[in-house]
Amino acid sequence: MTAGDRSSGRSVLTVRTPRRPARFVALAVLAMLMVLLGIVMVLSAASVQDLRIRGNAWHHQRRQLIWVVVGLAGLVTTTRLDYRRLRPMAIWLLVASLILLVAVFIPGIGVRANGSSRWIRAGGATFQPSELAKLAVILYGSVLLSSHPVNDLRRTLLPLAAVLGGVGALIYAEPDLGTALILGAIAASLLFFAGLRWAVMGATATLGVATMGALTMTAGYRRERLLSVFDPWSDPLITGWQAIQAGVAMSNGGLWGLGLGASRAKWGFLPYAQTDFIFAIVAEELGFVAVVGVILVYLFIGLVGLNTALRAPDRFGQLLAAGITTWIMIQAYVNIGAVIGVLPITGVPLPFVSYGGSSMVLTLSAYGVLLNVARQTP
Repeated sequence: MTAGDRSSGRSVLTVRTPRRPARFVALAVLAMLMVLLGIVMVLSAASVQDLRIRGNAWHHQRRQLIWVVVGLAGLVTTTRLDYRRLRPMAIWLLVASLILLVAVFIPGIGVRANGSSRWIRAGGATFQPSELAKLAVILYGSVLLSSHPVNDLRRTLLPLAAVLGGVGALIYAEPDLGTALILGAIAASLLFFAGLRWAVMGATATLGVATMGALTMTAGYRRERLLSVFDPWSDPLITGWQAIQAGVAMSNGGLWGLGLGASRAKWGFLPYAQTDFIFAIVAEELGFVAVVGVILVYLFIGLVGLNTALRAPDRFGQLLAAGITTWIMIQAYVNIGAVIGVLPITGVPLPFVSYGGSSMVLTLSAYGVLLNVARQTP
């Protein structure tokens, strides 16, 4: 209040912009650290093969930068848009996801690569509908479980199971069992946070695990991948090759790493170095200390995200925050587990870090929803 205001007897109320909650700042900073790490490591991991095959060491890096910019635009949009306004979009996003998941099997629209039909070609780029399906299932499940008592199974569990079964079956048929498993984990987290009875939760989880186990053992290559976890040297040139090369790369890194850009695995020894196995390149170039830091960042994202879910202003926000946090956490540790050899190789990317347009754009856009909930959480 100025001297003139005091002399005139008027009081002036100072309007202050409310501080963003600490959890909002923490979530934003942690994600940006991972995005920056990804930008650097994609260039390092892909440059050798890009130069050899395309004559341009910056090929993957330029595309990754474009996707990061688009993803950040999505993040800013969803951060500023009140998450409650997403409720009417749930069913339409789910329908769009189902249509796109069917489209990957249509010749001329879907793109088949490495024995899988997971992509749709759009101009000079490709799009992976299963990434959109993750957000669609989270949004649909959050609307459903926040609109009805969760233990009214006919109106909650059965519709969610039907949607999960339909989406999961299409993704499994691509085939992409890893993403189908992540969808199952997301649905389980939504039911848990909604308060489903423990007996029903246990029965549902048991059925889901048994189903996934049976599906894994029915396909020869999936069964071989699972068994190779226990002994990759039983088939070192095929099913065990990636696990062995990833292990060699990480052991070469030691405590402090060989130095940024000094990886040997990226010289053609480790396939998909910039996508599914970028964590191994981080370990080789930056060392054990750096990979522990990466694991801790994902752990902190998980803890702060779940804290946001517990303190969210309403049930819808709680379920959104829980679902998105579970998505990022489960996918990160499935990827890391596959790279270090304690889980089968599933082909899921490392969130915020791996090369890939669909994953980067959709993950950042969904993360903006989590930030939006955190921003409104006291």
